[in-house]
Amino acid sequence: MKYTKKDLAERPWLKYYEEDKIPSTLEYPDCSMVDMVMQAADKWPDNIAYSYYGHKVTYKNFVKKIEKTARALKNYGVKEGDRVTICMPNTPEGITMVYAVNMVGAVCNMVHPLSSEKELEYYVKISDSKYVLVFDAVFDKIYRLRDTAQLERIIVVRPSDGLGFLKQRMYKLLHVKKVRLPANDSRVVLWEDFIANSYFYQGNYHEERGANDLAVIMYSGGTTGAPKAVMLSNGNINTETTCIGPMIRQITPGATVLSILPLFHCFGLGICIHTPLCKGMNCILIPAFSHKQFGDIIKKYNPNFIVGVPTLFEALINTKLKGDELKSVAAAICGGDALNQTLRDKVNNYLKDHGSNAKIRVGYGLTEGSGAVCLSPENTFADGIIGMPFPDTDFKIVKNDTFKVQPVGKEGEICISGPLVMMGYLGDDVETAQTIRLHDDGKLWLHTGDLGLIGDDGLVYFAQRLKRMIISSGYNIYPTHLESIINSHEAVLTSTVIGVDHPYKGQVPKAYIVLKPGYRASKRMEREIRELLERNVPIYALPASYEFRDKLPQTLVGKVAFKKLEEENKK
Repeated sequence: MKYTKKDLAERPWLKYYEEDKIPSTLEYPDCSMVDMVMQAADKWPDNIAYSYYGHKVTYKNFVKKIEKTARALKNYGVKEGDRVTICMPNTPEGITMVYAVNMVGAVCNMVHPLSSEKELEYYVKISDSKYVLVFDAVFDKIYRLRDTAQLERIIVVRPSDGLGFLKQRMYKLLHVKKVRLPANDSRVVLWEDFIANSYFYQGNYHEERGANDLAVIMYSGGTTGAPKAVMLSNGNINTETTCIGPMIRQITPGATVLSILPLFHCFGLGICIHTPLCKGMNCILIPAFSHKQFGDIIKKYNPNFIVGVPTLFEALINTKLKGDELKSVAAAICGGDALNQTLRDKVNNYLKDHGSNAKIRVGYGLTEGSGAVCLSPENTFADGIIGMPFPDTDFKIVKNDTFKVQPVGKEGEICISGPLVMMGYLGDDVETAQTIRLHDDGKLWLHTGDLGLIGDDGLVYFAQRLKRMIISSGYNIYPTHLESIINSHEAVLTSTVIGVDHPYKGQVPKAYIVLKPGYRASKRMEREIRELLERNVPIYALPASYEFRDKLPQTLVGKVAFKKLEEENKK
């Protein structure tokens, strides 16, 4: 398609669409997420939908599992519009439950299994979730919420449940740690019993839902750093899948994807789970990633797609692979954090040296934008590049705190408009109104809180974040949220949290603390503050170190000069 000068002036990235034969606008299905997967199963019934430690399930059988799980949900009283919390890593039960919940017309409330008990209570309560699917290792945290959150049913999954019969037996023989479940609480049910009881329900279990219906709740730091419940529709998630297809030509039925990014992460659910399952691909489910085992995973599964955050690709180049052991890799996609030129070059060289023709591509996105919204073109590399927006997604760069559009090459806040923009924050109209704003052009624009620019080449570049954020192994950590918890301790006068470099995780938090007069810094004081944080934030967000000071450096207007602390840690 040929674009006019006006088209290219408003969307300069369209020239790359022209070169790569990418349509600038697409048709989007008015259906549910599960309907998209069932359509794929109709086309490719005998393709493998997922592999889990070598146990493979075809699309035909995957749909049967979804239907059986949907009947089980109905049998236990789940109704259209109910919220079901899924507190799981990437296992067959986790992904099956996502689509079964969607099938009965309910809403998936996706939460991180390593969340603190306080966070889990918040997630369950704000979503008004009465049903929980939980991995047995974190069952205790959920069970303690049974009364305060008024939970009606807790479905418990053991790690072996998604394996074949013989592998289950082997696992149970070798699995030393046994999680004790209450014997006389009817609210608690094991997955195998939950599924077995599906036969008691014989009514309708497939509710018709459309693009505008709420499908998934995920969590983000919003503009303040405190957890915000992001509402995503069927249309949001399906649009992500529909858009990514034309952007990545290697997406083909039968191709294999390393599904390492977790399903409770928007990038993981949208790109590593839902997209492959709508395209007839095979998701290789990895419930827990270990950089030490990464080489073995590559050699065992020979994936065609590697999708991950920079730390995953850091792990890749440190694997001890031989010869052409990466020849199966057709595409490598990096998101979740900025990819520096040094790492990018190392990854590309490592891929080439081990038999792959793939070159790493950089994606950009956020939970409020349904995951990825932008992707660099193939064979186009530059520092800070995040590439070309997805079809039907508009980008513009505005001067901070205004709607004024910045000229090409001028830095400002990245704003996004289009079908990928979230429905809003659950129960927080004020924060929603601050994040999604009506501009003079009559469109609603998502203000991302990220700074970037549109380059002379017509592509979008990322510069920095307006809001303070630490990214550790791909997870977002908000310093202001940690500071508010530390400051709630009776002995603390003030605190600040910064990100310090880490050789594998990218960055980890470090807390600087000033105590009130009369209190003394000690190991005991540090332990009290650490335990306070442990009750309120997930393990990955805990500071790696604590430093007590008499005072903290300040800016001219009296705020903590956290950048000076960051500079100290780089010396």
